Amino acid sequence: MLEGISLITGRLISWLALGIVALVMAIVVLRYGFDIGGIALQESALYIHATLFVLGAGYTLARDEHVRVDIFYQRLGPQGRARIDLLGALLLLLPLAITLFVMSLDYVQLSWARREGSQEAGGLPFLYLLKSLLLVLPGVLLIQAAAEILRALLVLGGHPVPPRDGAAPQQAEGAPWQ
Repeated sequence: MLEGISLITGRLISWLALGIVALVMAIVVLRYGFDIGGIALQESALYIHATLFVLGAGYTLARDEHVRVDIFYQRLGPQGRARIDLLGALLLLLPLAITLFVMSLDYVQLSWARREGSQEAGGLPFLYLLKSLLLVLPGVLLIQAAAEILRALLVLGGHPVPPRDGAAPQQAEGAPWQ
């Protein structure tokens, strides 16, 4: 269920990637083809890119496509990987997400109180919405961290766990029914 939230969100926001490509293409054509520029258009591309990155973070983690240094991880079996995933979520991911949320809260609240907008003439008037992504990112990561912890505990408990792509369940290494 928790991982499903990340996967559905990721599939939905993947359309933002197409949107940002179209927007940047329009910005380039307008600038170099018609000598028309607009700060609001450029900032729109920035806002979409940030939203894509933030909302895609949980999806990337759910699909196990995030960057990691795999010196030993790939050589381990499901139980060993589950131990590393559990420790990584508990000791790294959860503290990072909580710290990011706590440290960003006042910053975002102040931006909302001021209804902060772009400092550029002709820029977008809702910079506070962009800054709010600093609170959304930890939320997305916490949801997926919970899913990672539950997945690891299931594997360590010997239960079949569905692979990250949604295919049929795999049996954990050393499961009693093997």
